[in-house]
Amino acid sequence: MTASSRTKNNPRRVNGILKKLYQKNQLVFALAWIIAYVFLASTGDNISADLGIDKIVTLPILIAMSVILYLFVRKNSLTEKYGLCRPKLPAAKMLYYIPLLILLTANLWYGTAMNMSPLETVLYVLSMFCVGFLEELIFRGFLFRAMAKD
Repeated sequence: MTASSRTKNNPRRVNGILKKLYQKNQLVFALAWIIAYVFLASTGDNISADLGIDKIVTLPILIAMSVILYLFVRKNSLTEKYGLCRPKLPAAKMLYYIPLLILLTANLWYGTAMNMSPLETVLYVLSMFCVGFLEELIFRGFLFRAMAKD
C-alpha cells in the first residue's frame, strides 16, 4: 500500500470508526465528542496563550472538528435528524426570528472597542462560529437525542 492510497482511504477510515461508535452507543459517541472537544479546545487555548496570539492554535482545531462532524452527519444521512437542513416553514411564519435579530445587535448597543489586535479579533470571531456549531451539534444534537432515546 502506497502512502497516497493510505491518505485517500483516511477519510473513509475516520468515517467508518465514527459510524461504528455511533451505531454501537450514541450516548458514548456524544460523550466521546464532548471529552475531545473540551480537551482539544482547552489545549489549543493554552498553546495559543504560550505563543502570544489568542486562538491561533484553537481555531484550526475547531475548524477540523467542525468539518469532521459535519461530514460525518452528511455522509450518514443524519442531516434531517440533527437539524442541519432548511426549515420546513418559511421564515415569514416564524415570529421568533424577530427577537433573535434584536439579540444579534445586543453587543453593539453601548458601542464597540478594539481590545485585541485585528488578527486576534478575527480568530475569536471565527472560533465562536465553530464553538456555536460544535456545541449545538454535540450537546443539543448528539447528547440530547441519545438521552431522550434512553
